[in-house]
Amino acid sequence: MTTPTMDASTERHLRDKYAIVGVGETTYTRGSGRTTRALGTWAIKNAMEDAGMGPGDIDGMLSYSNNDSTPSPMLAGDLGIRLNFYMDVYGGGSSTEALIGIAIGVIEAGMCNTVAIFRSMNGYSQVRIGGTGARAAAPVSGDALHARTYGWMSAGQNFSQSFMRHMYDYGTTPEQLAMVKVIHSEHASNNPKAYYKQRYTVDDVVNSRFIVKPLHLLDCCVETDNATAIIVTRADRAYDWRHTPARILSVVGRCCKPRIDMHYQHGPISTVAGHYAKDILWPNAGVGPTDVDVTGSYDAFTFTTMLQLEDYGFCKKGEGGDYVSSGAMRLGGERPNNTSGGHLCEGYTHGMNMVIENVRQLRGDVDDYCPQGPDGKRQHTFDYNEGKCRQVNDVGITANLGWAMPGTGSAMVMRKG
Repeated sequence: MTTPTMDASTERHLRDKYAIVGVGETTYTRGSGRTTRALGTWAIKNAMEDAGMGPGDIDGMLSYSNNDSTPSPMLAGDLGIRLNFYMDVYGGGSSTEALIGIAIGVIEAGMCNTVAIFRSMNGYSQVRIGGTGARAAAPVSGDALHARTYGWMSAGQNFSQSFMRHMYDYGTTPEQLAMVKVIHSEHASNNPKAYYKQRYTVDDVVNSRFIVKPLHLLDCCVETDNATAIIVTRADRAYDWRHTPARILSVVGRCCKPRIDMHYQHGPISTVAGHYAKDILWPNAGVGPTDVDVTGSYDAFTFTTMLQLEDYGFCKKGEGGDYVSSGAMRLGGERPNNTSGGHLCEGYTHGMNMVIENVRQLRGDVDDYCPQGPDGKRQHTFDYNEGKCRQVNDVGITANLGWAMPGTGSAMVMRKG
């Protein structure tokens, strides 16, 4: 079977033409006591205030809802926004970057001017990803009838074959992967809003109980209630707003392998969708992995971070274990990853918090424990050992690597405006 090649030339004219101008989130908590409607309006309002926008400045809205959320027009009405375009997409991981691409498309097509994108979820107290919680998943039907026959009832069960095969083929060890949790926990300890601020050791991770082999409890992400939001508009309008914009160089949305349901039928199964997505991402961006200062690699599990960093070219295939355990991902390292603590420690948002973090990194205004100056801006020390700072010095280019499953992924490259 031949894989169609993508002529990226038609997409490169969009490079640098759009930007993220506002970001916002709620607290990351368990037991929010709020509806997804209330959480969503809270996050969008925070993003509007961050950008310095009023209701009349936004006329498009996009969201993604997997298990729970609230439709865009409901939130828009609550916020006094009248929409010229809206769409609510079913999806979870890999949706953030895909919706940013859709926002660019609808603005480019003249259907609206500025788009707010949100994700709202009571991911702990209401609908938990594994199908438990106060609002348990609906009766099994459709494709799930096949998956659950084989015991693939959760993300960990679905992905574990890819993780195990990587260990078998390349000698990757649990201790190497545990360093992803260790490093992300170090970053989260410098983050006032992270749900888990405790620093962990390799021994803590590998001695925590198994969930599904090879995943220990501490290899798995946190479950939280929260909402997140970002605002996208044309770069030539971005300077009307409060902050230096994060300009978008390239987007890949929901790129997939030849099969996503039974992905093991198209090997190697430890190769993920980033293997294909990179051929769109880097040519469109006009940069490569070595140009990137900060990465946001989706960490539903420690393994997902490693597999994506490999297949997007940050290290060679099979060397992911060495890369993630080398210290390169640490604050102060060659290329820090998930500087907020990511899904493993900050909160679980299906990828949007990692985009928010990279926007703030590009602005130079990450909210950490560094003191604020007379102008209200943080005086970052860039001393990561004292447990206060997490702002990376002189960030120019970031990359977000989204994940839905081994067979589906998304990505985005941004630069400082």
